[in-house]
Amino acid sequence: MISQIPLTVDPNQTFYCNIPGNTKNVTLNFTLSYNTMALYWVLGIYDSNKNPLVLGIPLLPGVNLLEQYQYMGIGSAVLWNIGDQSVLVPDNTNLATNFALYWDYEV
Repeated sequence: MISQIPLTVDPNQTFYCNIPGNTKNVTLNFTLSYNTMALYWVLGIYDSNKNPLVLGIPLLPGVNLLEQYQYMGIGSAVLWNIGDQSVLVPDNTNLATNFALYWDYEV
């Protein structure tokens, strides 16, 4: 079941989402930070008790951000460009408007 994760351009975000699955839901906590020196976004994922699961994931469009973490059973996540196709990566002005994060949790 695919869900869109809400994003904003706030440079340091912390929020949680209840992600629906086919037979059960999972609640995950997220952190998003914009690295102003390297000019990219970094994602952190925590369980419902705020224990870290995966930290330091760069938000790169068009790839499964969680491919190497499939053994954890937390699903797949892809950042898609849904706006101006000439913009290749999200920056501190267009993350929420030009890009969307989609999560697929199949449990």
